[in-house]
Amino acid sequence: MRKNLTLMLCALTLSATALAEVPTSARPSGNLIFQTDKPWSPRVNVDAGTVMVYGIDESLRARIRSWREHGYRVAVMTGVSWGFYADYLRGDFDGREHWDETQEAQGGKLLLHTGREVPYMVPTQAYGRYLNQGIRRALEAGAEAIYLEEPEFWAKAGWSSAFKAAWRAHYGRSWEAPDSSPDAQYRASRLKYKLYRDALAQVFTFVREWGAAHGRMIPCYVATHSVLNYAQWKIVSPESSLLDVGADGYIAQVWTGTARTPTVYEGVKAERTFESAFLEYGALQNIARSSGKTIWYLNDPIEDNPNHSWIDYRRNWESTLTASLMQPDVANYEVLPWPDRIFGADALYPTAEHTPTSAGKSSKSLIPPAYFAELQTVFHALSELPGTTAQWQAAGTSGVGVLVSDSIMFQRAAPAPSDPALGNFYGLALPLLMRGIPVEPVQVETSHPRANHDPLDAYKLLVLTYEGQKPPSAAFHTQLANWVRRGGALVVVDDDAEPYHRASDWWNTGANDYATPRQHLFETLGITDAAAKHGVATGKGWVHFALRSPSALGRAMGGSDTVRALARSAAVAVGLPWRESPALVLRRGPYIIAAGIEVADHARPIVLSGRYLDLFDAEQPLIREVNVSAGSRRLLVDLDQLATHTIAAAGARITGVTSDARHLSFKQSGMRGNAGTTALISIVAKSAPKRVLCDGERLANTTFADGVLRIRTSSDERPRTIDIIW
Repeated sequence: MRKNLTLMLCALTLSATALAEVPTSARPSGNLIFQTDKPWSPRVNVDAGTVMVYGIDESLRARIRSWREHGYRVAVMTGVSWGFYADYLRGDFDGREHWDETQEAQGGKLLLHTGREVPYMVPTQAYGRYLNQGIRRALEAGAEAIYLEEPEFWAKAGWSSAFKAAWRAHYGRSWEAPDSSPDAQYRASRLKYKLYRDALAQVFTFVREWGAAHGRMIPCYVATHSVLNYAQWKIVSPESSLLDVGADGYIAQVWTGTARTPTVYEGVKAERTFESAFLEYGALQNIARSSGKTIWYLNDPIEDNPNHSWIDYRRNWESTLTASLMQPDVANYEVLPWPDRIFGADALYPTAEHTPTSAGKSSKSLIPPAYFAELQTVFHALSELPGTTAQWQAAGTSGVGVLVSDSIMFQRAAPAPSDPALGNFYGLALPLLMRGIPVEPVQVETSHPRANHDPLDAYKLLVLTYEGQKPPSAAFHTQLANWVRRGGALVVVDDDAEPYHRASDWWNTGANDYATPRQHLFETLGITDAAAKHGVATGKGWVHFALRSPSALGRAMGGSDTVRALARSAAVAVGLPWRESPALVLRRGPYIIAAGIEVADHARPIVLSGRYLDLFDAEQPLIREVNVSAGSRRLLVDLDQLATHTIAAAGARITGVTSDARHLSFKQSGMRGNAGTTALISIVAKSAPKRVLCDGERLANTTFADGVLRIRTSSDERPRTIDIIW
């Protein structure tokens, strides 16, 4: 994840499970991680089990030690495609300068991350050896797992001498300018994808060998944006293929900065942070489900752009967090990156939202106490999620997916880039999501059958286009056809018009001579275009085809209705009940996560009745009726699902909980907040307690009402023992 670089961007990450020899009793939140380049301090005593120490400079050992001394499991992370690698570029590493490995666009423009000495790199074998040298230092300093961050190759790159050499070595022919033809651009993107896959494989292999030589098992992870965001931002990354070369899992780097990228729906281009985040997290959840690998979801209480207000940051964080919690197959979270830029003494941001009349006039402040307290409360809730069951309380038809391939990143640059707003995907997904259908991006590359199990069987309705992306192999068509024959409904939306159908790949080389890959799919299905346009049965399943461009439908008023009508007719044909909803409401154990859909206000809002604490409010108010109206975001804890003497919400880190019919005891600590910040803890109780003690002394700041005992203590890092006696 991007940040202003004032540190060495070579780092490695340690998973919570990788540090088994560190006592877990000190840190309850084993499913929570965060990253920082700083040593421990009371302002950033985050409620998480693992800290990812970022950077491998000379201070690394001391920083690792400072966090370990405060009970954290320690991890280390390194950037892959960029970082402070001047010693490599200048030739200090191996006696040869490597400036020619800078990613380069047409006309010699160098693609730089932060200044001349922090370029985006073309990964070579020498570069891999350089990364391995830094990783060795990190392992020797105590890292027990490796996170490689953001393998990224710009789609507009491909002119550097290092890339030209890689082209000649891979294709066995002279380099072609990527913008000279769609075929050249497609080949260039596939090569970029391969180069970073090979670079990470080189590092993973080194780590495995180093671990074997030292009697240690060291997992390797990748911190990456979603394939959707990389395609939006015109970046090529090896994404799902990393599972095949040794990645043990991912951090899904989805946050306000990615999710606020505008999308087009019904011809309107706008930020749709919740909807975009829901689909981005969904893309990584799909990989987690189909592969069984570990995935953490990133949430960032602010974002890389420092010019937004605290109000903006908070609203968008609540949207992305809500979207992440609606992916029930994942219960591991990176609660924040860079805590110093959120809680630090100089973390000053505007207090009011920017308007044309307020430019330059808004005052700045540290994080507002209410937002600080809300974050602590949510961190505690996230630590309670593992093991909870999930069930939709309100949602449209489930089991619906939109197929997406890594090749969606291959058609994003000249001479014929696909739709700038990625309408080939969003033009199909948003019409469903905007009517409360919890549609999932279905990653083609990780959905291949294995051991009598086909991951596609998790879906009853799939939507597909080859506009803007291409199928990885003919085998996928065989799998998809078999899925349809078993009873699946397939909707294909494609006008067959784009020039990338003529790029050289399996469907038009060797014995194959198809004008488009869709033609091969329909032949595999045994259907004709004419029949599919009206809908056609295939085995127990159904195929419906529309000769339309998804991007054009997304730009057109009424285009979303066309997509929904196609999906509805296919669902009905296979007996899948069609439902729409004005909101998504998911229960995960005692927690209720809810989002009103922006454009579904034609329907009555969903109303939840019960006894809930609102965790998006620092005061944790009790609410008996909740209207999930358009645009609302809710994280609630259902008090009726909790036993008496249970901690329902806590704006602090809680450890060592013991309880019986007359007594509840626990330790409480947290982060040092702004002046006057308190930690509020809400406890389910049938009556007011006889006394509440803090470190043996009576605690006066307590109230009891409506079956909830509330206690307040100072918000700082000092551990306190709380005893409550009834």
